Amino acid sequence: MFPTLQDLLGPWAPPLETHGFFVALGLSAAGIVFLIERRRRGVTDPRVAYLVLGALLGAAILSRLGTWAQHIDLTKNRDLVSQLTHGNASILSALVGAWLGVHVAKKIVGYRERSGDLFAPAVAIAMAIGRFGCLFTERPGTPTGADWGIVLDPAAAARVGSTAGVPLHPSFIYEIAFHAAAFCLLWFWLRHRDIAAGETLTLYIAAYGIFRFFVEFVRGNDVAWLGLTRPQLFLIVTIPLLLARIVWKARRGAFPLIPRRIPSEQHA
Repeated sequence: MFPTLQDLLGPWAPPLETHGFFVALGLSAAGIVFLIERRRRGVTDPRVAYLVLGALLGAAILSRLGTWAQHIDLTKNRDLVSQLTHGNASILSALVGAWLGVHVAKKIVGYRERSGDLFAPAVAIAMAIGRFGCLFTERPGTPTGADWGIVLDPAAAARVGSTAGVPLHPSFIYEIAFHAAAFCLLWFWLRHRDIAAGETLTLYIAAYGIFRFFVEFVRGNDVAWLGLTRPQLFLIVTIPLLLARIVWKARRGAFPLIPRRIPSEQHA
């Protein structure tokens, strides 16, 4: 494992924390994608900046709070200040936090338009890049039971609490591939389709939820109840809600397959 860029790339690299570097790189790419899509769609309302701020704040706060209740006896959990500053982060909680943050910001500034289409490709590219930080610094996954996979030396295995000398599932590579493919589908296909406003984000999040539920079986996270991890218990509740929404919207014609022509493309 490579906690700093110097561990990853060599002594010539800056001594930056690896995970934080890739998260920052992912957010930078997301910002560029967001601005490109905002311009393409002709969104000029300055209040959109507050939606972005709400998403970032919501994600930052909920990513930590989502992993706070590790024990039924609440006295065994961190105090909230320690959790917010040093607690583990959850990407699923971050997504929920970003969603809530956007809606709170909309209420505050009075923005009524659907904004999911602006965020969907940006979130996908941020996830694809940010997961490299997880790949280089966290426990890869469970043993593959074969001769392929990521093999950790004793020092790296001790650092991340994993098994040394055994091929492990590269679970974060699976996630990187998923989000990269999702970004390509969103960027080159779905955003050009006549889909109801905001629903590309719903499709992406639902697809990721299903993917993440199954990849959890090889992630190596602690089992919480009935053979399922905490992320799986969360997803087993939320995935049906997302799918129900998609079915409800589909019955109302939200997902036709006719390519959409937006004003900026009509007069190009």
